[in-house]
This record gives sequence, structure tokens and C-alpha cells, in this order.
Amino acid sequence: MALIKQSTYFDADDIETDVIGIAARLGKHDSGMHRHQKAQLLYAPQGCMNITLSGMRCVLPPTRAAWIPAGTLHCAEMYQVVEYRSLYFDPRLTAHIEDRVKIIEVNPLLQALIERMAFWRWDKPTDSMQLTHALFFEELQDARETCLSLPLPSDRRLSAWLNALHLDQQNAPSLKVLSEQVGASSKTISRLFIRETGMPYQDWRQQWRLLKAIELLSAGLQVNDAAYRLEFSSDSAFIAFFKQQTGQTPLHYIRGGH
Repeated sequence: MALIKQSTYFDADDIETDVIGIAARLGKHDSGMHRHQKAQLLYAPQGCMNITLSGMRCVLPPTRAAWIPAGTLHCAEMYQVVEYRSLYFDPRLTAHIEDRVKIIEVNPLLQALIERMAFWRWDKPTDSMQLTHALFFEELQDARETCLSLPLPSDRRLSAWLNALHLDQQNAPSLKVLSEQVGASSKTISRLFIRETGMPYQDWRQQWRLLKAIELLSAGLQVNDAAYRLEFSSDSAFIAFFKQQTGQTPLHYIRGGH
């Protein structure tokens, strides 16, 4: 069994096998903060996922996957229908993999390996897995990393505002507007962001807008709709921003161009 329903109970730590794969078609879903004894690879060939880690948030469009080491506290969220793939690995197999979360590009070979392993039977004999997962780890280590994460400040003065951003109730505003919203001076806000995220607020805001743009485009919004939603002055201004941040136009990026 590998293809599961959204209502199916599943805990990878309950299954004793070297590699466990699952595939599902999920609608709105929130896994809640949790951790596994096994390392995990998360991938959505269609749709978009958000992953929250301790002090960080990541976005996963269809061209990217997340490697999550064993024991890492995390939460996966989907806001629309997502084709979901997840692989779990016994820690003995991952001792040679760097022990940190990373977001990687998914090339056609890695995508094919993920798809094959996601549909493996859970009682598949260990010796029949070895060549495939050896090639998977080779591709994983060679995969190019991308910066699709956003550090989150923890100061309590920003908590209500961050929650509103998380619930999609507003966009990240200018520094002046944020200062008015939270009742702290622009200098105070600037110091908070540099201290707690390592980024000036304007840089943080640009990264937030990029991740939100990727999320919206992955959900099927047209470029002009995403530009309007993120309050760009024009479609061309949005495209120029996106290309400056990623080196690619929005459509080329979402379609997996390299």
C-alpha cells in the first residue's frame, strides 16, 4: 500500500522497513508541528506546499523538494489540491547526508525516482530497493539548492501581524506602514528584523513577496492576478522583480526551466 486517502491514518515510524513511500491527493491540509524518527523527502508534482520549521518558513512549488532530517520539528500545509509524495528513510541509510533541512531542485531523473519509490509496497524486500535508493541519494546530493525559505522573527510585538500574514489576511507592507500597525518605530522594527532574522526588513519583505508569488503561481494564478494580489504597480514590474530574484520569468520558473 502506498496510495493513501487524506483520512487514512499513517505514521512512518510504525513501519519497520528501510524506505517507505506514500502518494496522496490532498485538499486543504495542515499536518501540525511534528517530527519523525526517519528522514523525509517531501515533494508535490502538482500544487504547492508550505513548510514551517522552528523559526523558518519554506515554500515548495512543483519543481522543488524538501529534505528533512530525522528528528526535525516541522509542519506541512496545503491550501488547495496537491499531488503529494513523501519518502521516509531509516536513519542507517542517511548517515552520509548532511544533517540539515534543504530545498532542492527536482530534475527529471530525481522526479522519476521519487515517483517510483512513492508507490513501493511497504513490505518490499530490502535487497530489491538498494540500487534505486542508492541512485536517489546520488541525485539528492548532486541536486542544486535554492533559497525558498524565510526566517521568522519571534518578538511578541510582531506575533499578531505574522499570524495575519500566515492566514493570508494581508500583504507584507512597507516599513512605515508596519511601524504604524505594530506601534513601534521604524528604527525599532529594523533592529528587530536584523537581530532576529539576519535581514533588514526591506530584504525580508522582498523574500516574502517572492515566496508568496511562487505560491500563487503554483496554485494556478495568472501573472497579472499575482501581480495585482501582491500590489505591484504593473505586470511588467512584477515580472522584472521575479526575474531579478530568480533569474527567470515567472512562467519559465513555474514550468521548471533551468
